[in-house]
Amino acid sequence: MALSGLDIYKHLAKTNCRECGFPTCLAFAMALAKKQTSLEKCKHVSEEARMKLESASLPPMRLIKLGAAEKEVEIGNETVMFRHEEKFYHPAAIGFLLEDSLDDSKFKEKLERINRLKFERVGQLIEVNIIAIKQTKDAGNFVNKVKLASQSSDLAIMLVSDDAASLGKALELLKNKKPIIYSAKKNNLEAFARLAKESGSNLVVSCDNLSDMSELTAKINSLGVSDLILDTGSKPLVQKIQELTQLRRLALIKSFRPFGYPNMVLLEENDLFRELSAASTLLAKYANILIIKNFESWEVLSLLTLRQNIYTDPQKPLQVEPKIYPVGTPGEKSPFLVTTNFSLTYYTVLSEVESSKVASYIMAVDTEGMSVLTAWAAEKFNAEVIAKALEKQNAKDVVKHNRVVIPGYVAAMSGDLEEKSNWKVLVGPREAAGITNYLRNLG
Repeated sequence: MALSGLDIYKHLAKTNCRECGFPTCLAFAMALAKKQTSLEKCKHVSEEARMKLESASLPPMRLIKLGAAEKEVEIGNETVMFRHEEKFYHPAAIGFLLEDSLDDSKFKEKLERINRLKFERVGQLIEVNIIAIKQTKDAGNFVNKVKLASQSSDLAIMLVSDDAASLGKALELLKNKKPIIYSAKKNNLEAFARLAKESGSNLVVSCDNLSDMSELTAKINSLGVSDLILDTGSKPLVQKIQELTQLRRLALIKSFRPFGYPNMVLLEENDLFRELSAASTLLAKYANILIIKNFESWEVLSLLTLRQNIYTDPQKPLQVEPKIYPVGTPGEKSPFLVTTNFSLTYYTVLSEVESSKVASYIMAVDTEGMSVLTAWAAEKFNAEVIAKALEKQNAKDVVKHNRVVIPGYVAAMSGDLEEKSNWKVLVGPREAAGITNYLRNLG
């Protein structure tokens, strides 16, 4: 049973020393109860109290690290059921299933295509994370494909096999790369747990029902393996969502330790659109690892964009630094546009300015990440704010024509802005899509 903040507070030293980063011991206890901090931050807790509070200090869902070096991925360690309650911390890992039945040239070709699946969106790099290699032939062929993958890609590797001997040989090629073994079941539990322990790998635990799953995780823990990932097998989508929701609810709300691990879904769906539909749903509810078969770039971009949106802090909009950005090689006579520093707004404007082929400047005004109309309604993007931004950014030293283009939706402020800034205000198009033609025809 999870301890309340007051229960935890009773065991603390009550010094209010603030060394933990909280103003009082009670505030620290409340944060610890919500899994928002760790007991290690308290330097004055007694050993006896530490033992009693150990369960309260552990995260409800274990943090699991996949892969190594720059491509290392962290999953799990979530604290809430719903994004609006706080935020989701560690984006789900997305990967692709490749079978070892492919010939070497075809296998390498697919690896190259997967390696290219990275995109820039609103100033962030979004990319895939895992290559899952499924054994369908002999051990030698499987190990060869693992070798090709480890040499051709820095992505985390999942080994999908029921043969412990084949896995053992493949794991020798992946030392210190934190691979994933898929998967431990009732009939191979000890052998697979031994492989995971000896190689330092993550181990997927597969079971069709939640009751048996709790027994398996407990047994594997007793064998010294704690980096686990849960898989409830292939099910109809509705049932799968119910199981993933139940796993998360029991881990986060009930603090049921046998389910306190991230989960995964392996979708072996050949139909591209059915796969995309199912994958999108499972990203939202609540897959921590998602492995799919197809990797058309438009499908992957859709999933990565969805993941980016789900794992963005809802209380902190994506923002760009408020400053003047040159587009192309503008000069002192180039157009000077103003917009907000909400990332989606800024990059939409940037795209249209680039399409126009007219070298320009874009000044992103600090609106705390709000879009144009939202910021205008909140008085974060008005004549006074823009005038101050023009002065603060030394805009008069950048261009000599003294003309600024504002979004058409806030045309009502043009007169007030001219008065407050001493700049000539030009009203641009209402929608970003009109910027390209506007700049080309701007005299």
